[in-house]
Amino acid sequence: MMTDPATFLRAFAVAWGARDTEALAALIAADGDFLSLTGAHAEGRAEIKALFAAELSGTFSQSRLVTGKTRLRPLGDGAAVLVQRFVLSGLVDAEGHDLGRIGALMVATLVQGPEGWQAITLQFTATEG
Repeated sequence: MMTDPATFLRAFAVAWGARDTEALAALIAADGDFLSLTGAHAEGRAEIKALFAAELSGTFSQSRLVTGKTRLRPLGDGAAVLVQRFVLSGLVDAEGHDLGRIGALMVATLVQGPEGWQAITLQFTATEG
């Protein structure tokens, strides 16, 4: 259980690197929303886990996250917005060819609940540069 919103980022990066779709989905509230790097949207933990599984078995199967600038903005007791820049490398096409790297931005609205700090909505989108 995450006892501090600042630990969300580390938990996300570790789970991504391990391709642990269960851990990734658990970072998002059971009734949360997720917008993925490919523009796909999922609602609820089962759909979110399935979406992570699909993406991490395709183009992102060998990807690595490098963290950039982080902004954590508290919204009062029990709520915060996390904005995190990443560079993803190790992207591959269907034949396994390297696609280079991309910039990405994660924006998560975090709330503190019975399961610790979780995202009620998480957007993970590609960016330029």
